[in-house]
Amino acid sequence: MTQQKPLPDSYYQLMEQIQAVDFVLVELTLYLDTHPHDLEAIKQFNQAAYESRQLKNQFEEQFGPLMQYGQSYSSYPWNWKEAPWPWQV
Repeated sequence: MTQQKPLPDSYYQLMEQIQAVDFVLVELTLYLDTHPHDLEAIKQFNQAAYESRQLKNQFEEQFGPLMQYGQSYSSYPWNWKEAPWPWQV
């Protein structure tokens, strides 16, 4: 692994936004498991899913891959070895 370099504040701000939206998705998923016909909750879920994908795309454009198993592209050269990984901060 490479030496960890200082990260800008925007890294942490964007990561916090991603975590907040993904928390909403988890909570809405649990709710919808027991209320599958709640149209407003489904709309909220779909909006949060869209927002999550947009934030993750923005993060990856600025800081590199975020998700493995084909969910994120790699630039050239292979940049999965670049530190820090999201779970390291």
